[in-house]
Amino acid sequence: MHATATLIITLTITSLMSAFAAAPLVYEGEKGLGKGKHLVFIASDHEYRSEETLPALARILAKHHGFKCSVVFGVNAKGEIQPGANNVPGIEELTDADLMVIFTRFQNWPADQMKHFVDYLDRAGPIVGLRTATHGFNKIPKDSPYAKYNNGFGGADYKDGFGRQVLGEKWAGHYGGNHSSSTRLDIVPEQNKHPILRGVKNMWAQCGGYNTNPLKPYTTLAMAQPLKGMSPDSPDDETRKPVPGAWTRHYIGKDGKTKGRVFTSTYGASNDIESDGYRRLLINGCIWAAGLENAIKPDLKVGFVGPFNGTWARGKGRRKSGIKPSDMAGWDTPIVPLQE
Repeated sequence: MHATATLIITLTITSLMSAFAAAPLVYEGEKGLGKGKHLVFIASDHEYRSEETLPALARILAKHHGFKCSVVFGVNAKGEIQPGANNVPGIEELTDADLMVIFTRFQNWPADQMKHFVDYLDRAGPIVGLRTATHGFNKIPKDSPYAKYNNGFGGADYKDGFGRQVLGEKWAGHYGGNHSSSTRLDIVPEQNKHPILRGVKNMWAQCGGYNTNPLKPYTTLAMAQPLKGMSPDSPDDETRKPVPGAWTRHYIGKDGKTKGRVFTSTYGASNDIESDGYRRLLINGCIWAAGLENAIKPDLKVGFVGPFNGTWARGKGRRKSGIKPSDMAGWDTPIVPLQE
């Protein structure tokens, strides 16, 4: 009897721990333009600290604007955030999502997780894609029904994969070195009345440029000019002409007619969103993609909620090891906790 009871308790605890590890990080606002809308953020890249960028944006959208924001991370078997991990428990939140914000790199998820992602694309759900999401999937086996989502997929029916077909671009190469070249984003004058650009000015990204030539049709909102240095006033790199750094487009769902809104920006490293102008661009982009462009005002609140510790840039500190999504719960915990 004692052994049986012990076994039951052990199984119950194990089950609860597993469920806890799989639970997404949820921020839910009380009121605002986004009340009643559910946004799902997927963070798992190896380089640019999506696990810092996305919860920070989610908090802003929830606290200031009333959205329910669920953040799903790449995690290891212990439920700890592991950048680039091919395991994103909680992705089933996409089932009722009004927007997916994706910042991944070279992912190969289990089939049961990938299915939720594909189901979302099939219904042409709106999408915001950042930085490495243009090459968000790779090494999915050729015999998998999901192989076509790989970066650079060669089939004519879905050429170059998810990044190119949905977001508008695949991996096309660096266009300025990280940590030595930063990027200024300049509004395209003809688009200065676009809802996403309301109140946006002085955009600067600390990460180096990405080369881009998006798949038509698309509308460029901001051109990215590589700079010779790591400050907003660094001189232009005259050897590199500006390329699209933020654009809108649409893709078609499985029914062949439903259009899904897309906003893509090839920047978004965690320290990039320290730029007030660039952070506003991303917040506005999420609101626009969710179909609420009429609610975008030039003075919408876009300030950080709680401490923000972006660690992508050099000299910005190192985050604690073993961080779990729950360590960033609530409005006041740091994103992310740093080592002492």
